[in-house]
Amino acid sequence: MSFSKKKKQKQDNSRNQKISKFSKPITFNPGVLVFLVIFVYIIIMIVSYFRQSHITPYEVKLGSLAINNTYDGVILRDETVISSDFSGYINYYARESEKVNAYSMVYTVDSTGKLAEMIGDESAEESSISNESLSDIKTNISNFAVDFKPENFIDTYNFKYNIEGVVLKLANTAVLANIDKLRAENYADSIDFGYAPSSGIIEYSTDGYEGLTAETITPEQVAGEGYEKNVLHSNDLISEGDNAYKLITSELWTVLVEIDEERAQSLEDEDYIEVRFLKNNYTAWAAVTVLRQNGKTYAKLDFNNSMITFASDRFVEVELLDNAREGLKIPNSAITERTFYLIPEDYLTTGGNSKDEGFNRESYLEDGTLSAEFVPATIYNNADGMLYVDESVFKIGDYVIKPETGERYAISKQASLIGVYNINKGYADFKQITILNQNEEYAIVKSNSEYGLAVYDYIALKGDSVTENDFIYD
Repeated sequence: MSFSKKKKQKQDNSRNQKISKFSKPITFNPGVLVFLVIFVYIIIMIVSYFRQSHITPYEVKLGSLAINNTYDGVILRDETVISSDFSGYINYYARESEKVNAYSMVYTVDSTGKLAEMIGDESAEESSISNESLSDIKTNISNFAVDFKPENFIDTYNFKYNIEGVVLKLANTAVLANIDKLRAENYADSIDFGYAPSSGIIEYSTDGYEGLTAETITPEQVAGEGYEKNVLHSNDLISEGDNAYKLITSELWTVLVEIDEERAQSLEDEDYIEVRFLKNNYTAWAAVTVLRQNGKTYAKLDFNNSMITFASDRFVEVELLDNAREGLKIPNSAITERTFYLIPEDYLTTGGNSKDEGFNRESYLEDGTLSAEFVPATIYNNADGMLYVDESVFKIGDYVIKPETGERYAISKQASLIGVYNINKGYADFKQITILNQNEEYAIVKSNSEYGLAVYDYIALKGDSVTENDFIYD
C-alpha cells in the first residue's frame, strides 16, 4: 500500500471520529397535562365523596296514621248493693236501668208465696202490654242478635234472664194495681215492701265489682278473669240480708283500659279524647288520665253523662278516636334525641348592636378584670321558664349574668329533647317535635309549634347519623 493511500485512510478515520449524535428535543403536549389535572381532581373528589357523611332529605307532609285503637275496658261506677230486710219470694216493680226516686217502691217480699201464684194467674190470662213495654222487649232482642258472638255464649243466658225480668216486671205491675184485692183476702200482712233509700238507677244484678275504683282494681279484675255476674230474678226465694238489687247513684262513671307504654306517652299530653263504643256506635268525650300501677299501664276515661246507656254493662269495647287526627307525618328514622343546657329565661338578652338573642357570660380580661361577654345562642325550647341552649355554646361551670340585676347563674342543669334535623338552609338545624301518634314506621307530630316543624320542611331521613350544623352535600 502506498504512503498516499495510508494517509487518506487515516484522514477518513479521523473525520468519522468527529461525528456526534444529538437526541431529539422533548415537545410539550398541553393535552396530557390537562388530562392529568382532571384525573387527579376526579380522584380527590371520589375520595372526598366517600369520606363525607351524606344526608338524605325527606319532605315533611300532612298525614295520619292507621292505628288499632280498639280496647276492652272495664266500667266502674258509684254503685251500692241494697240488701233485703225480709225473707220470702221477691218481686220487682221498677224496670231495670230505670231511674227511681228516693223512697219509691222497688220490690215486695211475699213470705207465703201467694203473690207468686197470683202473678202466674195474671200471666196466664189474656192481657195487653203498652207500646213502650213492647218496644223494650224488641230492643233487647235486637241488641242481643247484633252483639252475639259464639265465643261469648254465656251472654245467651244473660239475655234470657233479662227478657224474663222484663216480662215478670210487667206482670208484677198488674198485680200491684190490684193490691187492694190481696188485702181483702187477708194476705196483706204477708207482703213486705222495699223502698229505695235514695234516687238512682236500678240494676238487678251484682258481680263483686261494686265499690272498686281505678286505683284499687287488680289487673285480674280488669281482664275479667273469673268474672261472674249474679242476676237477680223476680219470684226468687231470698233470705233476710241477701242482695235485693243494685243502685247506681251518680252520673259520673269510668272506663279503664289497659294500654302499652308507647300509647300512654301519646295520651299523657291529652286532657280529653273522643271515644266510640262499639256496642252501639255511640261517641262521647272523656277526660283521659294515664295510670301506672301493679306493673300495668292504663288509660282512665272519665265520663259525666250517658251512664244509664251502659248501666247494665261491666265490660265494654271502645275505640279511641284520636287516630283520626292529622299532623306532620315523618319517618321514625328521622327522630333523634339531643341534650341541652338549661338556663332561666330571665337571663336571656340581646346583643348591643344587634337583635341576636343570647346571654352575658362572665369572663376575665387580660389584666384580670372581671367582665361580661355577650354570647349569641339559639333557643331550642322554653319549658317552665327554662331555656334549652346548645351545649357547644357553653360548658358546665360557666356563669351567665342577669341583665337587670347582675345576678349570676352557674350552668349545670341538662335536659334532653326529642326532635329532627331541619335541613332547609343547607345545614342541619335541630328542631324539637311533639309526637301525637306513632306506629312502627311513622310518627304524627304537632305542626307550626314555636320551635318545631312546618309542612314542606325538609329534614334528615336518618337523624342519628347527623350532628348540628352538618352541611348538606348533593
